[in-house]
Amino acid sequence: MNETSCWNQVGVAGDKSCDKLAPVVHCRNCDVYAGAAQRNLQRPVGDDYRAEWAALLRQPVAAGDASDTSALAFRIGREWLALPTAMVSQVAPQAPAHRLPHRGGNGLAGIVNVGGKLVPAISLAALLGIDERDAPARAGRHTFARLLVVDWENQSFALPVADLYGIVRYASAGLTPPAATINRGLERFLLGVASREDMHIGVLDASLIGHQMTRLLR
Repeated sequence: MNETSCWNQVGVAGDKSCDKLAPVVHCRNCDVYAGAAQRNLQRPVGDDYRAEWAALLRQPVAAGDASDTSALAFRIGREWLALPTAMVSQVAPQAPAHRLPHRGGNGLAGIVNVGGKLVPAISLAALLGIDERDAPARAGRHTFARLLVVDWENQSFALPVADLYGIVRYASAGLTPPAATINRGLERFLLGVASREDMHIGVLDASLIGHQMTRLLR
């Protein structure tokens, strides 16, 4: 019998009549099987095989995805914006904000109940100078207003948004400058603009936004 195929005939893949099978339990524990494996690995390599692999290894390495940052994109008015995903802790249904006595303006909309917890509500529209009424309908999408709950320096904030796109990945080095027509109140909070499909998403500077929201609570 050809020992290089005995496992297929009298071994575990055959009729299991091999005398060696009982003590070794499985063919892979047998010296015959191990010897066949060694001879297979040590067999001479053909010239065609060498040439094929040499040609494959000479090919240039394909450029990988340069995306190194992820953010959650949302819309306020007609502006698509994004904050780092690490900053966002929750997406919640829209809820009315209750105004605080003698407080308000400049972005502090009041407090809102999110899952039984009272969280200060911050209007990014007021903070960034965005007209919330300037919101064109977007064909082919269901639009739902939501609350983004973000965390900054151990404090949670609820940000009302008109629509949510989802998580986008982008190359931080590939951000482009904002358009010259963008309002100055928004521009100073932007790191740059990321393009996604037919959209231009303004990537917000998390540290500037976080610092400004914290100031509103003082």
